[in-house]
Amino acid sequence: METVFSPVASLLGGVLIGASALWLMASLGRIAGVSGLLGRLLPPAAASGESRRISLGFLLGLVLAPVVMLVLGGNVDQAVPTNVAVMALAGLLVGAGTAIGSGCTSGHGVCGLSRLSVRSLVATIVFMAAAAATVYVVRHVMGASA
Repeated sequence: METVFSPVASLLGGVLIGASALWLMASLGRIAGVSGLLGRLLPPAAASGESRRISLGFLLGLVLAPVVMLVLGGNVDQAVPTNVAVMALAGLLVGAGTAIGSGCTSGHGVCGLSRLSVRSLVATIVFMAAAAATVYVVRHVMGASA
């Protein structure tokens, strides 16, 4: 499936992501890193009380946003692979990467870069290079369309 670039939707999405990261940092002093927020809900690092509610609310917002978009009459054009084994392997690899890199694309790429963190800059360069290499291998070496 070919992705169509929409500058207005992309700009609006970027502004909303930035605003939510800024809100979480300014109001609660938390980094809007999705892997960290998810980690606060899972054992052994499961948080309780306010921290748990904040994490749950932020993650529910991520999941419910496309549903709200559909209800409001918008188009949510998202292709999801149907190969469960590949999706499970990809999820495990992403989970391992976030554990090794101490964060994810939202934590390092959005929040860390905006705070001028050198560690986040290095992490972002590494995961973007890995993503580019993965797309190249899947599309050109394996002959599949991603």
